[in-house]
This record gives sequence, C-alpha cells and structure tokens, in this order.
Amino acid sequence: MRAQLLRDFDRFGRELPADWAAHVRSAYAIDLSAEYLGEPIPHPIGKASGQLSLNADQLEADAEAGLAFTVLKTAVGEDVSGSRSMGAWATAETRMRVEPRRAPDGREGWTVTWKGRGWGGTLAEYLSLVRAGRDLTHAGRLLAVPSLKLNLPRLDEPFRDAEYRHTLAALRGAWGTGTLLVEKDFSPTLAGDALADERERVLRWLREVPGEMRRASPGPMRLALKLMNARFDDAFQLDMLAAAQGADAVTVFNRLWDPEAQVAYGGWELSDRNLRVLAAAPRGLPRSGTGNVCSGRMVAEYARRGCSSVQLHTFFQLPRTEYPAAGGSRTASALHAIVFDPGDGLLAALLELESSGVLAREHGELRFMDLVRGGTAAA
Repeated sequence: MRAQLLRDFDRFGRELPADWAAHVRSAYAIDLSAEYLGEPIPHPIGKASGQLSLNADQLEADAEAGLAFTVLKTAVGEDVSGSRSMGAWATAETRMRVEPRRAPDGREGWTVTWKGRGWGGTLAEYLSLVRAGRDLTHAGRLLAVPSLKLNLPRLDEPFRDAEYRHTLAALRGAWGTGTLLVEKDFSPTLAGDALADERERVLRWLREVPGEMRRASPGPMRLALKLMNARFDDAFQLDMLAAAQGADAVTVFNRLWDPEAQVAYGGWELSDRNLRVLAAAPRGLPRSGTGNVCSGRMVAEYARRGCSSVQLHTFFQLPRTEYPAAGGSRTASALHAIVFDPGDGLLAALLELESSGVLAREHGELRFMDLVRGGTAAA
C-alpha cells in the first residue's frame, strides 16, 4: 500500500480525478465516507464559509475537484424593510493576505488576514448563490450549505423575530423543497466586539438561537452552530458546547481574536486550543472541526475528537509553491496534499493507525467513521 500511495501521489499531482474517494475505496479498501449536519458525504473534507465560497464559479471548481461540501459565505439577515440589526458585519472587503504565523513553541504555520466579515451584497444577490448551490446539491456533485448571521440581542432585549422570519423564508424560497441545511455563524470578529464581552449573553444566544430559527423556518431545517473562540478560558468553551445542545450539530471552533491587531487569526495556536477543548468535551452533538486543518494528520486528530467532517479555509489559499501538485485548481491541489501525501496525508495517517492497533478492518475495510466513533480496536 505504501508503493500504491507513492504512485497515486505522483500521478494525481498532475491531475486529480473527481471520483478520487471511490478510487481510495477500491485501491486501499479504505472507506472515507463521512457526515456533515446529518448528510452523508463521500469523504470528510469541506470548505469553511468565507471569501472562497461567494460565487458560482468557486462552487463549480469545488465540485470538479471532488470536494465533499462547501459552506457558503455568511449572509447577514434582514427584515422585510431591509433593516439589518447585524449590518456592521455586511462588508464588501474581499482582499486577503496570506501570512506565515509562528506558534510560541516555534512551529511554522499559516494564517489569512482580511478586514471583511459577512456577505457585502444584497439578500437577493445571496439567494442567487443559494440557488447555484442548490442545483449542485440536487445533482449530487457538491453539498452546498448556506450560512447566516442573524440578530443577537443584549441580555435584556428580545430577539428580532421579524428578521429571523423574513431571512429564513427568503432562504427557503430559494432552496425549494426538502430539508434546508443552515450554518449559523458566530463570527470570530464577534469575539472582539462589545456584544460578546459578557458570558451570560453569549450562553443565552447559544441556548435560544436554535429555537428562534426553528420557529421562524417555514419548512424542515437542520441547523449547525459555528462556535467562536471566545476571549475567555477553555472552561467557557465547554460551557458554550453545553449551551448549544438545541442545535443539530456544531462547527468547532472559529478563529482566535487578536485584540491588539483587531483581526482574527489561525495557525497552530488555534488547532492546539481546539483539540484540547474537544478532547475534554463529552461526546454529544455531531461535530465538524475547523481550525488549522493543514494536513491529513490534522484531519485524523479532529476525527479522534469526534469530528465527522472538517472545514478548511486557509489551506486553500497557500502560495502555489506550498502544494506538491503540478497543476489544477487550488481546491484540487489542496485535496491532493491532504489525502495522498505519503508522509502527512490522510491515507498515510489511517494506515499508521491501523498498524498501531487504533483502527481495525471490518469486512476487509478501514472506515473513517470508526475513527470518529473511537476506533474499532478500542470498541
């Protein structure tokens, strides 16, 4: 299998086939099937909401590369008059800066800096993107999931129900029939805002937002809460997870906040904290891991802490010289490295876990979801 992996790494560096997950099952007897927000997906790797999922061309490139799912850029909710309580997060800034970031212990990583926040256009324009994602989803080419930022009141204020109802009705109209999947984004920039400077206020949002959204939705909906890294300690991150139990899933955890530079950042400090908190958290809601997913080994680390999928953002934007692939889209180049790298790729990590006895084959196959559930050897 080592020889097979070396061959595939070389040839798929020239062109990654869209059905590479099927090839992995055939050639290695490894089933990468995973899950995001209750939906089965062919493998665990998706794209996080942001600047890389704000137009139809980007979604098409993701589908061509065989990405499992994409969370669309986060739209800012509004009521029927167009009023937005979270309007400060609707910014049109799209320029991003990819930068090396060294962890305190010297490990070299990457972060992406930009001043933007949510969708800068109109809700009507966003619905066009939702329809493009819907068509790809219905065709079975890419699971596309809208993302929303909706009213978050102060502790003594009620939720603005009209904003929830109008936005979710518009989203439902664009999506059509069936269950609507939505990710509710607690932006990393929110951690630096005065809105999030009280623990009880944040916990109230997490407890009550799922109910507000379900009441406002005109049809069936499954909801993931994308949780931020708050400015408080690890214990509060665990409190946030406990408060989010009204959702169907959680995405854990958004980027760290630098109060001096007034920007969110990633890198090793982010994944260290995320993995530490997830290891301490009781298993409960399904989890999608995000934060410094820079290798297949990191995918496996999130999986061992209960994450049935992962969401990448920074890794899709590295300088071209950082990818071993000779060509193809950035999505394809990233997937090639994450999955097939013979040293740090997901297949190499799973095969090593088999050798060490953490994973065992069932009916001749290794299964990614067994790692999420705790490993077949342990079971």
